[in-house]
Amino acid sequence: MLKIISIVGARPQFIKLSPVSKELRNFFVEIIIHTGQHYDYKLSESFFQELEIPKPKYNLEVGSGSHIYQMVTIMLKLETIFNDEKPDGVVVFGDTNSTSAAAIVSSKMNIPLFHIEAGLREFNKLAPEEINKLLTDSVTDIYFSPTDTGVTNLKNEGKIANVHNVGDVGIDLIFQNTDKINSADSVFKSLNLVKDNYYLFTCHRAANTDSKINLENILSALVELKRDVIFPIHPRTKKAIDKFNLRSYLDHKHIHVIEPVGFWEIQNLVKNSHITITDSGGLIKEAYYHRVRAVIVDLQTEWVETIDEGWNFIAGPTKENILKGINEYIKPTQHSNCLGDGTASVKIAQIIKEYLNGKK
Repeated sequence: MLKIISIVGARPQFIKLSPVSKELRNFFVEIIIHTGQHYDYKLSESFFQELEIPKPKYNLEVGSGSHIYQMVTIMLKLETIFNDEKPDGVVVFGDTNSTSAAAIVSSKMNIPLFHIEAGLREFNKLAPEEINKLLTDSVTDIYFSPTDTGVTNLKNEGKIANVHNVGDVGIDLIFQNTDKINSADSVFKSLNLVKDNYYLFTCHRAANTDSKINLENILSALVELKRDVIFPIHPRTKKAIDKFNLRSYLDHKHIHVIEPVGFWEIQNLVKNSHITITDSGGLIKEAYYHRVRAVIVDLQTEWVETIDEGWNFIAGPTKENILKGINEYIKPTQHSNCLGDGTASVKIAQIIKEYLNGKK
């Protein structure tokens, strides 16, 4: 059998890998490499267990550090592994340092590269994720876009061959596990939450956690909300709140700070929330799937279709806009399932098989 290497390094990529890995293993010997970009247990190993992902054969243990340090360390280690394993193809996900580092090594070593979530753009090179998107898509062999917008972006860049709109693989995972999501209700019960009567809040992007002004604006909006706010706090955000002396914003009785929760639990919380307030690209699209409003505390999103249909609202890190997005919300009538029908992973595995068999 042909050999595929799948490379992940951060929580969103573990989620995407779960359904894809199951389908790849129908046709290939799959080797998983965990770069160790996320090394906190709740953001890493626990997800492998919860999502039933096979244990990685390699963990590069890159840990924290500058973007350059992470990428160079990953690249040097991947070169050795690729020489030993001699893969027929490499699968990468999303837009992390792990993604772009693996893309560069694959292209330099003439190994076919398959990019899941290709074509998404924020059109802001100050965002490190945007640089990773551009680097990866410059050397990709097969582009798996989750949306029509992604396909259009690639076409505008002159990339037409081997471009496929397959839908979003994260939606596959939700679509296939409704029972697990519905039964993951420990937080819901422990806080005596009432369906459609609380807000779910998450915040972790560097643009917000590295800026006292942005973070304070966001937290000050939470104080004025009239419903309970459930806040699974990211380690980076916790450090930033302490660093900027913003802890007092969390002392209000309607704001409930909890530890990070598993994937099924967070889906349950999104599904039953009145509105989800977030800067997470994953939660933005997951809220759309669950037909829940997302107020985005960031200046842009790749998931533009969800904005166009009225389910999501870009507020940015501005108190007034956040409150506007919450208080003036009218539930839309249109929901086109623009992010896919739960079959993206099946399509991806089949397309890769046909491509590699053709080359062979």
